Amino acid sequence: MAVTQGAQVLVASNRGPVSYTVEDDGSLRTGRGGGGLVSGLSAIGPDAGALWVCSALSDGDREAVRRGVGEDGVRMLDVPADMHADAYNGIANSVLWFVHHMLYQTPLEPVFDAEFRRRWASYEAYNRAFAEALAEEAARGAAVLVQDYHLTLVPGMLRELRPDLRIAHFSHTPWAPPEYFAMLPDDIARQVLRGMLGADRLGFLTHRWADAFTACCERFADGLGDTRIGVHGLGADADFLRARAHEADVEERITALREEVGEGRRTIVRVDRTELSKNIVRGLLAYRQLLDDRPEWRERVVHVAFAYPSRQDLAVYRDYTAEVRRLAEDINERYGTPGWRPVVLHVKDDFARSLAAYRMADVALVNPIRDGMNLVAKEVPVVSDAGCALVLSREAGAHEELGEDAITVNPYDVVGTARALHEALTMGPDERAERTKRLSAAATALPPARWFLEQLDALRDGTPGRPEV
Repeated sequence: MAVTQGAQVLVASNRGPVSYTVEDDGSLRTGRGGGGLVSGLSAIGPDAGALWVCSALSDGDREAVRRGVGEDGVRMLDVPADMHADAYNGIANSVLWFVHHMLYQTPLEPVFDAEFRRRWASYEAYNRAFAEALAEEAARGAAVLVQDYHLTLVPGMLRELRPDLRIAHFSHTPWAPPEYFAMLPDDIARQVLRGMLGADRLGFLTHRWADAFTACCERFADGLGDTRIGVHGLGADADFLRARAHEADVEERITALREEVGEGRRTIVRVDRTELSKNIVRGLLAYRQLLDDRPEWRERVVHVAFAYPSRQDLAVYRDYTAEVRRLAEDINERYGTPGWRPVVLHVKDDFARSLAAYRMADVALVNPIRDGMNLVAKEVPVVSDAGCALVLSREAGAHEELGEDAITVNPYDVVGTARALHEALTMGPDERAERTKRLSAAATALPPARWFLEQLDALRDGTPGRPEV
């Protein structure tokens, strides 16, 4: 393929930095996202020749593509809606996510039937659309950073189209151990791994996930070949969080939350999407166990639980969200008094309110079944007003960096988690403040812009940002 010009740095991800909504008058409203990738691309400067390739996700996005409306530095792919649904919900979120988070109820699922194969063909076509767009847009020798489990086949496809490119892939999720990864049909397992191994360099959030990937390659793909592995533990953006957490809307929400909690009460805070892996139901069961085992905490503590809707187009997620609501209501009915609501549950996404809860939390409960990193565990210590005890699942990627100063729990052990909540609530203020200080330092060791640039530099010069496997 003859290439004379094009982008020098390209990022590929399912979701891009902008989205579009069609207004009643037919005009398009633009929304902008944040996060580590946005920070990273901003950090390389406007003259770096960067391009973000992403998918049109909504009707508004597709209309923007059709009208030729777009942002500088962004190419949005008008993937057919049915293909995207098959690839995104049918494979990425219903198969690959479930494998890496080890979520299957194995007596009944998974079932890899003809319908799965049909959806897999859409996943292949979806990945091919990205590979072809990247091949078309990239300058000779450009650096391409592909993101996450939605696009595992892109590196291999892109390598065939453009062998001159330097290609990286980063996994934001855990990686399944070989025994669990082996659930996938053998040909699919090999295809995923070979797709990833088309990259020059693969990035993971923790050494545990990197080691699991390497073990899968040794079992299913004859090893890593020439692909290098790096570990980059994405950290919290301290400057942004601390500034944002003291804006007026956050102060208003602190006032409102304090009214809901009541004067003088302690708070156990959790902030999650209602994602199956986040383990919200067992967290509520542990809080109920605390009230049973330690009745002295009744009327003295409130569980502030933010469970923001996620993937509500999938029935299993709707059912899970309903169970979260049901259990919160059950706890309030069983233990509540006229002046005390034991669980304050909010399900409408509100970032300002989340920051308000971070600031006023006495205890943060982060108990996922399995999590690639979990930024909430890193964000709470950064913005906490008076210090916050962190109850943290050993299955969260963040535990690799924060475990020493957190109270560690087995996410399946409700009784053990209840004991940990009691320990956290009774921690002295000096110890809590010291732990929070150390947690905050660890949480901000690799902020988003540096996290991105570290990977880009390692891809360009062939040296690791951190020790490589």
